Parts: sequence; C-alpha cells; structure tokens
Amino acid sequence: MSSIAAGRQRPLSPNLCREYRMIISKAPVRISLGGGGTDLASYYSKFGGFLIAGGIDKYIFICINQRFERSIKLSYSKTEVVENVDQVQHKIFREALRLAGVENQVELSSIADVPANCGLGSSSSFTVALLTALRSYTRDFASLRELAEEACRIEIDILGAPIGKQDQYMAAFGGVTALTFDTDGTVHVEPLRMSGGKLVELEYNIGLFYTGIERSASDILSSQNQKTLEDDQGVIERLHGIKQIGLETRRLFEKGDLDSFGELLHQHWKTKKKLSTAISNPFIDEAYEEALRAGALGGKIMGAGGGGFFMFYCPGTKAKVIQRLSAMGLRYFPFRFDFEGAKIVANLRK
Repeated sequence: MSSIAAGRQRPLSPNLCREYRMIISKAPVRISLGGGGTDLASYYSKFGGFLIAGGIDKYIFICINQRFERSIKLSYSKTEVVENVDQVQHKIFREALRLAGVENQVELSSIADVPANCGLGSSSSFTVALLTALRSYTRDFASLRELAEEACRIEIDILGAPIGKQDQYMAAFGGVTALTFDTDGTVHVEPLRMSGGKLVELEYNIGLFYTGIERSASDILSSQNQKTLEDDQGVIERLHGIKQIGLETRRLFEKGDLDSFGELLHQHWKTKKKLSTAISNPFIDEAYEEALRAGALGGKIMGAGGGGFFMFYCPGTKAKVIQRLSAMGLRYFPFRFDFEGAKIVANLRK
C-alpha cells in the first residue's frame, strides 16, 4: 500500500525534492450525461449505481515548488502563509498535505478554468490535481484509480462532504466514460464504445451555458442523502429511474442514436427536478423552455442543481440556442472532450 493511501505521516526529506524546481499538474472537470446522483453511497450501497459522464478540456491546475523558507505558502482565492500543516485553513490543501507527509517548506497555488460551485465537479478536480502534484513532488507515484480513491477519502471520509464518487473518478480518468458503483463501493471504469465520428458529433451538438448563479450543492445533496437513508420511496424511485436513464444513455451512445439521447435528456431533467424543489427556479425553468423553443431536444442543469451550468443537446440548432440564451444573460461555454485525465504537464528540474 502506498504511503498516501495508508495515510502514513512522514516528514519531507530536505533532499527529497532538491532535483525539482517546479511541478504543474492538471485534472479536468466533467459534464454528467446520464445517471447522475446514483453515485452517492446512500443509494449505491443499497442498489448499486451507474452513470455516464464526460471529462472536458477545462481544468484545475496545481503548481508546487519547494519554498526557501520553512513555512507553507498557499495561493488560491486567498493566500495563506503558515508555519505548519495544522495551521492551514483550506481543508483540502490541509488534508492532502497531511496524507502526503509534506509538513513544511513548500509553496502551492491553484488556477481554475471554471468558477467554484458551478456543477462541473471542480472541487474534486482540485483534489485530484493536488494529489497528482504531491505524488510527483514526493516521488510516490499512483495509478489513476488510487488518485480517485484518495480524493474520495479526503472529501467524503475525512471532510464529510455529502457527495458521490463520480467527480473524483472523472477528474482522474477523463474521457466519455461509464462508471458502475457496486454496493461495496467498488467503482468500475469503462470507456464508451463510440466511433470517433459519433464522439465529434456529440461534442458538436452539446451546448454548455453558464447561468451566472453560484450555488452550493451541499444542501441539495444532504437532503437527497437523508431521504435515501430513510428509504423515502419517492426519492428512491426517481433515482432508480435516473439510473435506468444512464443505462439507456450508454445503449444509445454505443448504437450511435444521438437524437434519442437528446430526447432522453428531457426525461432526465423532468425526473431530476422532482428530487428537490431547490434544483430549479423560475429563471432556470424559463431558460430551459426558451432553449426548447429554439430547437434543443433536451437538457439539464449540471451537478446537484440550483444554478451553475446548463447543458443542452441541440442538433442543427445550436447557433439559435446560443443566440436565445445569450439574450437571456446566459454565457455560452465552448468545450472539447478530454481523454487524458489527471496528469503532470510540467516538471522543471534544476
């Protein structure tokens, strides 16, 4: 078992990183294409979960460098300079440093292509990118699965976030990917069997739009978690339905029937909205109807809901949908699929 996976604490050797000057890592964010919400333990531990998601070319970057001073410097939306790990305020930075055994004399900074609380799994992408950088820094390398599981451990087990395992695995693996969640928590990762032409068509016909609404997923997911744990039959039946939509999404993708996928998105959105009254609001409902009038076949809010990014499938009508939603104040956000996942993008040696 690796030192990080085992949580073994070990001080950073003064010579451990002397050969490195700077390391930069990145991990992609993701869009959920079908089955989202069934990756929470409250559901999959009873029924098993399944979903389809796609990593996209919007990233969280982490830069790490050995610091001359013995202190720790962290730069994100704030700047922290502290003497030891226990004084770090940023929870994920703190726990990742602890697991890596990096106690001092280090500088870390993060850069994001997307805002926080946007529904694209950026928090987990941050965690995976951070672990990737720390692994390289300490020369304690890991598989993509190990990185995903260590990110789950930090976010779910240590910090108690009411989230599932989708985001961590997609940040690690990328691609257009099927994730199956066994009742014991094991995650099976399968790239979809789609032709290159169909992948390009799918990418081209999806429109991603930022609503401008920042929201925290915690309240929505905490409520869903609690209701699932209490065997709320309404919530459980809707999650069953969403899982079936995920399975049908895989069948349609591998068959190449993308227009039917667009229609399935509409069904997904109607089912998802019934999970919580906080998932939509009058502005989101109005934007959705405007997109349908412009020719979109279906769509849904990414992540838990309430704001962040909207995704629509609009074959042959994308320009019109962009025009209509832009007039409402939504921001079109072009993307490509990412097939690399988490990686080191620079390792500059002295």
